[in-house]
Amino acid sequence: MAFHTTTIDVHTGRREVVRDLTGECAAFLTECGAREGLLNVFVPHATAGIAVIETGAGSDEDLLDALGDLLPRADRWRHQHGSTGHGRDHVLPAFLAPHATLPVISGRLALGTWQSVLLVDTNRDNPDRTVRLSFQG
Repeated sequence: MAFHTTTIDVHTGRREVVRDLTGECAAFLTECGAREGLLNVFVPHATAGIAVIETGAGSDEDLLDALGDLLPRADRWRHQHGSTGHGRDHVLPAFLAPHATLPVISGRLALGTWQSVLLVDTNRDNPDRTVRLSFQG
């Protein structure tokens, strides 16, 4: 069984963002010669998550709006360093896990028609993220 891993750097800026990683995942699978196995996508940060949903057609913004409703950026959080409401960023990974494991079949991600692999970053205090991609064949 082959195991390959790499990291990619993602600049998210100082705003809440949903960033599509599907292309980077596909390129990694091609680069390592993946055929059949599992791809794990992991963000080693306490304030970001990985989601697998449809992108475009407003879904990205809907996700951020839903997170804003569920976890409002307000001065109510006990964890209070950083910008106002930063404590909610530390709660985010309880709702959006910092990882996803996806099947790879014939060298390609076995995603649904409209699914994409997304980094979700609501932390406006940290503009740069690292994402680890690991393939187990």
